[in-house]
Amino acid sequence: MVEQFGAEPADVLGVDAAMSHSRRNSAALGGASGGLAYTCVSCGEGWGFKNSRKNLARGVDFVWRLRGEANRSDNCDIKGDSAMARVPASRSCPSFRTTGVDRRDFLHVGSLTGLGLSLGGLFRMQAARADAKAFTHFEGTAKSVIHIWLPGGWAQQETFDPKPLSPVEYRGEFRAIDTAIPGVQFSEKLVKTAGIADKITVVRSMTHGEAAHERGTHNMFTGYRPSPALTYPSLGSVVSHEYGPRANLPPYVCIPGLPAPDAQAGYLGSAYGPFAIGSDPAADNFTVRDLSLPGGVDAARFATRQRLRDSVSRHFQRLEDAGTIAAMDSFYERAYALVSSAEARAAFDIKAEPDTLRDEYGRNQAGQRMLLARRLVEAGVRFVTLSYGGWDMHQRIREGITNTVPSFDQAFTALVSDLERRGLLDSTLVMVSSEFGRTPRVNKDAGRDHWPKVFSVVLAGGGVKKGCVYGSSDAIAAEPQDNPLTVEDLATTVYHCLGIVADKELMSPGNRPIEIVDGGAVRKDLLA
Repeated sequence: MVEQFGAEPADVLGVDAAMSHSRRNSAALGGASGGLAYTCVSCGEGWGFKNSRKNLARGVDFVWRLRGEANRSDNCDIKGDSAMARVPASRSCPSFRTTGVDRRDFLHVGSLTGLGLSLGGLFRMQAARADAKAFTHFEGTAKSVIHIWLPGGWAQQETFDPKPLSPVEYRGEFRAIDTAIPGVQFSEKLVKTAGIADKITVVRSMTHGEAAHERGTHNMFTGYRPSPALTYPSLGSVVSHEYGPRANLPPYVCIPGLPAPDAQAGYLGSAYGPFAIGSDPAADNFTVRDLSLPGGVDAARFATRQRLRDSVSRHFQRLEDAGTIAAMDSFYERAYALVSSAEARAAFDIKAEPDTLRDEYGRNQAGQRMLLARRLVEAGVRFVTLSYGGWDMHQRIREGITNTVPSFDQAFTALVSDLERRGLLDSTLVMVSSEFGRTPRVNKDAGRDHWPKVFSVVLAGGGVKKGCVYGSSDAIAAEPQDNPLTVEDLATTVYHCLGIVADKELMSPGNRPIEIVDGGAVRKDLLA
């Protein structure tokens, strides 16, 4: 039986990590450049392996007996005052020789102890981890998510985090106005949203380190920094994977199309990718692609085609890999359900909404996209991502904000109010985000450049607090001043609202387990 000797507690990282870690603890082996150490509980002696990486390849033929005041033994037959002495494995502690562990297995045990774990400690840690991690879904506060994506990077100073006391080159040209939250101000262009500020949460301390559009977008959509080795799935695709479809509707829908490659399913596979409607609901000729039968195909002919395809599928299922055919069948089944379901088709029929409500949202891209998103979550879609506008305002930001924010302001206010009237706000999480914010200082072209160090995100409903401002930026919106919110923590909190444990491991190609979010924490002070 062995226990740790002269090593710091650490997690089990594998043999290579063990070698690296043990070099940091080489004092336990008398200054050896590499090695592992343990103490035999039976005899009290300190034993170790020197040059352990080499021993890994050839097995253990000898061990090193560690000497010092802590582990001297009266019956020790090794003479001298050296800190350690080489001992043939056959002359090591009898308890070691009779443990029933061969030398390679023992080296593996040694690698654990070199990281600060005995074998028993490892088992206890695994048992505790199993008890601590429950990956079963729980009843979340949110049943659906509407993610409003503002591509390009919106300026926090001209929207939800104005700086009225800063010099004009920092605060910009817009005034700050009071809101329904006492002492909180928004930009004058958010006049309608200011009136419902008591129904939303504004995060003013969002932060990450990715200043390029592609990298920042990937970060915000997936909760991970981009990696050349693996493409991570978007939040919507993870929800699709974990919960699947509801009411014959796709679990994940993008309006009007895919907002970015990072909105896709990544390593989860296309089965969990979004259904992109392929048309703008603000257009007079709005139609949803693949939702209607092609010209000349009536319901009877459609049913005949379905039966024919089923027959062909059963034939090939006997000849080919059944798993592949079954996967393809799932695509067809979902497509048939969508096309053949009158309720599913009706969910996309925005013209069924009253004209007065369409006018309340605004007869523009922002308004009709948000209205369709509300219609879809009401019908059963779990996750809707919609994009609106172009917010990469390196030049003439006053003009850009004037042309873009009012439509958003009207539509967002209508969405929150409409969800509340229908009793859906508490079960629908609305999130407004962008890949980053804009620089504190207005540039020479009267615009602002990329700035990921601090920016704003807006949340509403779905179990999030109402009338809350979370975190803050400094006087010129250059850095978080308090409660910085990381991408990982935001994603983990969103998943928590949906009843998904964010450190659950999903399987990537090569049977490599990957956590849904790595290292995130639920920000409970954001939640109601």
